[in-house]
Amino acid sequence: MSQPTERNRLDEEPSPYLQQHADNPVNWQPWGEAAFERAREHDVPVFVSIGYSACHWCHVMEEESFADEETAALLNESFVPIKVDREERPDVDSTFMTVSQLVTGGGGWPLSAWCTPDGKPFYVGTYFPPEPRGNHPSFPGLCRRIADSWSDPEQRGEMERRAEQWTASARDEIESVPDSSGTNDPPGSGLLDEAAATAMRSVDEEHGGFGSSGPKFPMPGRVDLLIRAAARSGREELLRAATRTLDGMTAGGMYDQIGGGFHRYAVDREWTIPHFEKMLYDNAELPMVYLDGHRLTGDAAYARVAAESLAFLERELRHPDGGFFSTLDARSPQPPSRAGDDPDERVEGAFYAWTPEEVDAVLEEPAASIARARYGIEPGGNFERGTTVPTLATSIAELAAEHDRSESEIREILIESRTALFDAREERPRPARDEKVLASWNGRAISAFATAGTVLGESYADLAAEALAFCRDRLYDAEEGLLDRRWLDGDVAGPGYLDDYAFLARGALDVYSATGDVDALAFALELAEALVDDFYDPDAGTIYFTRDPDGDEGGEADGTDGSDATGGSDSGGDGTLFARPQEFADRSTPSSLGVAAETLAVLDGFRTDDRFREIAETVVRTHADRIRASPLEHVSLVRAAERVEAGGIEVTVAAEEIPSAWRETLADSYLPGAIVARRPPTDSGLDEWLDRLGLEDAPPVWKGRDADGDEPTVYVCEGFTCSPPETDLDAALEWLADRE
Repeated sequence: MSQPTERNRLDEEPSPYLQQHADNPVNWQPWGEAAFERAREHDVPVFVSIGYSACHWCHVMEEESFADEETAALLNESFVPIKVDREERPDVDSTFMTVSQLVTGGGGWPLSAWCTPDGKPFYVGTYFPPEPRGNHPSFPGLCRRIADSWSDPEQRGEMERRAEQWTASARDEIESVPDSSGTNDPPGSGLLDEAAATAMRSVDEEHGGFGSSGPKFPMPGRVDLLIRAAARSGREELLRAATRTLDGMTAGGMYDQIGGGFHRYAVDREWTIPHFEKMLYDNAELPMVYLDGHRLTGDAAYARVAAESLAFLERELRHPDGGFFSTLDARSPQPPSRAGDDPDERVEGAFYAWTPEEVDAVLEEPAASIARARYGIEPGGNFERGTTVPTLATSIAELAAEHDRSESEIREILIESRTALFDAREERPRPARDEKVLASWNGRAISAFATAGTVLGESYADLAAEALAFCRDRLYDAEEGLLDRRWLDGDVAGPGYLDDYAFLARGALDVYSATGDVDALAFALELAEALVDDFYDPDAGTIYFTRDPDGDEGGEADGTDGSDATGGSDSGGDGTLFARPQEFADRSTPSSLGVAAETLAVLDGFRTDDRFREIAETVVRTHADRIRASPLEHVSLVRAAERVEAGGIEVTVAAEEIPSAWRETLADSYLPGAIVARRPPTDSGLDEWLDRLGLEDAPPVWKGRDADGDEPTVYVCEGFTCSPPETDLDAALEWLADRE
């Protein structure tokens, strides 16, 4: 039998993850109709492997199986192997992950799926070892059994029937909408409290987070809802659960104690040992939660963690022109002090872990012993090869008592020691960086920096504006109203998905809120309009993750004509996918459906019709039963439903500049989901802004809200009711507090 694919074609792909596999002896193909056509031509199954560049177990499976000549020969002979970067093709990842979760009850990366030649999976899993291990079959053995079964007509028939059943179930889960679309009652105003009550049942009372064992994921959306519910109800147990989680994460090794920023997740209940990859989205989502924790509690430590995490993004993931790269790898070569026979061997956590001797080589006494005790760096360590992942192992008070010094002296020593350790660490071989600039993840980073601009200072908002300009200049075609997903060293891939449009629109809105830049607001409105045109289905009453299959752009992402070549339902332009997904649940990033609906509801205040609000209301009505059944899994949709039903907080400021005292007040005030809507002080000055937005009349958020004489004037609104015009921000906020 001849090989169905003649060579590995990933050398033609710009994705850093695909490039990592370009030298494999496996004849990898990129996702696309050509690969599936080859499978049909040779009548062989397709093996789909989905991962990303910073994924630890993806690297392990590559080294154990995909770099092995015998295993590669087996794959090349019996399958068409396809490699997918989940960050570039979230539609493929979401669809196959849904199958995995429905069939196995879980998922993860690498995601491994064996499919019929028309792209329908009949066997799924994640990592498979090269030899049988526990309940895990060996990868080569599994491939042989699948190939043998495919050659048997009876067994193949069973595999094809299973594929049809699985894909039908997946379609029903991610593509379909209730028959009663548009007739459901709104989900209700008690959903946030109900979700918080559900979250409390899984809170780890000792270490924070959710669940009583590892691994522990940060779940910023759940922490956010606990903070919101605590502020609304005054219930101390909700706030304690939120702050215990914030404290637990920053005291453990999941937080980079030396350089700032968060690793992906912790493998243990105590947050001690992380999976070491650093993702842009984690270090965007988590600072926003810490900033809210700071505003509600007044704890300056939370503001420091947010500032350090954003400093990490600026230092290590920022393009010089403003956009943000995607990830840092979990692995790197060992530092010279630990390098063995192979100095190029890449080891997980090598960049971040320490030995006592390495600390002593940087610091003199007593700083060395104080730093070792503070970060728990001891002989034998808490990690592999006798190393230690730094944690906050000893309190400042304990160190002060032990060394007979004041707490302020200990803090000063630790500040200097941390700087010295950071500088020494910078000399180590660095983890690889995936330099994709993704519109969606940049949208979340822009929102984080814009939020920090309100709380920590205007320089953060400047960084948000620069990142927004980067994405607008490189990823957005204003003439066509089209947003692409990815920029990589000048190469652009698109078109974008719902999360690209929704997250970047929200980021642009947040830049306007932080800076008063009406052009950022105009961009948010443009993106929202395009989102509605390309992703909203009025008949189904929902917003899909992939664009309208009947739109002009169908098929461009893969160079196909958008036809449904596989016989499955159209996936929005990619005929090789068997479903057109919706993204309901919050996972590593918020639900794009929820963010889209909430953003439309907020932006409706800047329109002179009710179109955006009507669409947002239709979406939450359509999915009302799903939201009610499991509000904790759908936090972003819960927030959207609340915004639609009750309205949110709007702080309209009519002034040339916001007074500095007002800025300080807004920085310290916890106003969940609030939008600061700047406008010129007079209606005549507002005319220029309306021209730039293409509006003939002032929208509701600005209409009739001009300044009182020459004084900056504020209007605070909630629940579609507004305070009187005030020249004293504190008085307006007191009006808001009296409503609660």
